[in-house]
Amino acid sequence: MKFEVTILGSSSATPIFNRNPSSQVLNINEKFLMIDCGEGTQQQMLRFGIKYHKIDHIFISHLHGDHFFGLIGLLSSMHLNGRSKTLYLFGPPELQEILDLQFKHSNTILKFPIDFFATQVNQAEIILETNDFFVETFVLNHRIPCTGFKFLQKLKLRKIRKEMVNELEIPASYYPLLKRVIDFVDKEGKTHKAFDLTADPDVPRAYAYCSDTVADGSYIQHLKDVDTLYHESTFMHDMQDRAKETFHTTSLEAAQIANDMNVSKLLIGHFSARYRDLTPLLLEARSVFEETFLANEGETFMI
Repeated sequence: MKFEVTILGSSSATPIFNRNPSSQVLNINEKFLMIDCGEGTQQQMLRFGIKYHKIDHIFISHLHGDHFFGLIGLLSSMHLNGRSKTLYLFGPPELQEILDLQFKHSNTILKFPIDFFATQVNQAEIILETNDFFVETFVLNHRIPCTGFKFLQKLKLRKIRKEMVNELEIPASYYPLLKRVIDFVDKEGKTHKAFDLTADPDVPRAYAYCSDTVADGSYIQHLKDVDTLYHESTFMHDMQDRAKETFHTTSLEAAQIANDMNVSKLLIGHFSARYRDLTPLLLEARSVFEETFLANEGETFMI
């Protein structure tokens, strides 16, 4: 089952040094979900070959412009390109008011419905569940209400051992029962154990997204054991006082969180405009947590 994230934007506050504000696209078994939608996201989608019509779910972490100023343009382009299917939008309650005002004064009536889900500002919750995965929010500590998102695969049924079932001439119509560990009885009355005819399913994977937050420890329990963590790392640790003042995290703090929470892989992003070269942030994080990678735009990471 495919589970990967493509980085569209990794800059904080403003576009600079060919870096764009925050946005990512998550591919879960060919279902495409956008996380944040900063200015320039449409251009990045065109640049990296991500089709508008494939995006059915958008998650906005908070209402600072570098995380949603691209949303109006993206929705407008979807409208102009003839979208008709429902778009599912998740974000702070005030986002609905912002959209309504924009479309009201541009006299725009979208050709497609938006199903808006207002996220809670003070408690974690499950906001989406499908056959393949579900999405949880958790509360971050930023200057305005802000939520993180965790995307978790569901445990699948057991996998058929093709060579064994073919040898026993078990009909394909019985496979769903084998996957549910229901034994097969052949024509001679012999029982074949379903557990032996199937293999363990893939272990479900999890991806967590922490957009903007001070590293105060209040949310980190939600990150425990995730396979891949994206965590903002706006500053290096020599700027820790500035990070706290602006409710942001340093690269060293992000790495410590990943290490303490037994994360498998850390992606750092949301870089301050003070850093043209991001290598020092990467090296600082890797001094604590070796499996750290820069969330470089255009790169796709397997979860």
